[in-house]
Amino acid sequence: MPFQPFYEIFRELAWKETRTATIFEGDPTLPPDEYGLIELYCNDEGCDCRRVLFNVASKNRNGFIAVIGYGWESADFYRKWTIQDDPEVVRELQGPVLNPLSYQSELAPALLELMRDLVLKDPAYVARLKRHYQMFKEKVDPKHFRKSATEKLSSPVSKPKKRHRPRSTAH
Repeated sequence: MPFQPFYEIFRELAWKETRTATIFEGDPTLPPDEYGLIELYCNDEGCDCRRVLFNVASKNRNGFIAVIGYGWESADFYRKWTIQDDPEVVRELQGPVLNPLSYQSELAPALLELMRDLVLKDPAYVARLKRHYQMFKEKVDPKHFRKSATEKLSSPVSKPKKRHRPRSTAH
């Protein structure tokens, strides 16, 4: 399951809607910095994983320092989607987690905590992520994803032919 940056397809919107977190002096877990949350979505044909990967960028370090996965659906959704009942697989797909296949700096656990306790508790932001996911999927896989209601495409959405255990290639 290859993940592609949202900004590669929606540059202007990504520029306006990319979330950042600014940490000031005195935070006990993270050094002062501006952290950008670069959204990546799966571009596999027929895949409806309902997840986003965040490449967390550090302004002071001038690079990516963590990759955090976030699946917003229920554990039951991910059990059915993967056609297995492996709690470890479901845990890696649902909710915020450090992506096990990606580089993680020493700050990654604190950034995961920031995502879990603050950023992803904002319902408007989670709704934005879901909207970005839908827009992205409509663009990269129009055969399997309907256009939004405003574009009034009436073709039905097909279901994926096969399901597999997802793997990430985000770095």
